Amino acid sequence: MARYTRIHLGPARRNDPQVREALAGADITPGCLIVLSSGEFVLAGASTVGKVWIAQENYLAQKGVDVAYTDGEDTVLGLEMEDDTHYAARIANGVNITAVGTALTAAANGTLGIASTSDLVVAYSDEIYNNTSGATQLIRIRPAASASYLSAAS
Repeated sequence: MARYTRIHLGPARRNDPQVREALAGADITPGCLIVLSSGEFVLAGASTVGKVWIAQENYLAQKGVDVAYTDGEDTVLGLEMEDDTHYAARIANGVNITAVGTALTAAANGTLGIASTSDLVVAYSDEIYNNTSGATQLIRIRPAASASYLSAAS
C-alpha cells in the first residue's frame, strides 16, 4: 500500500500544477521521473539530460499512485516540477534517507537516489525514510531550483 495517495502534495495555489500529457513509451509508475523521447514519456535514468517531469497518478481514470501507466496504451500525466512545491517521488528499495534535506539525484528506472558530490541534484528529501520495503516507495521531496532541466556535469 502506498505511503502517499497523491503525487502533487502542495501547496495549492494559482493554477498549479502545470501538466503535460503524452503517450507512455514505457510502463511508468506515478512518482517516477520521466522525460519526453520521440513524443512519448519514458523513464528518466542516471544519465538523463534535459527537461524532466514527475508522473502524476492517473486520477482521470480513477487510478491510484501504485497503478502504472501501460506502455503504448495510456496517456501519462507529467507534472512540471516547481521548486516551491512538494511532491511524492519514488526511491528504490534499499535507499536510506537519514536526514531532511538530503540531496537526491536521478537514478535508474525513474527513481531517485542519494546524490554524491559529482551528481546533479534534482531534489531534496523532506522526510527521513529507510526503504526496506522490497519495492520502490514514495517520499516527500522538494525539487532543486534547477530540477526541471538537467544538464551534463561540467
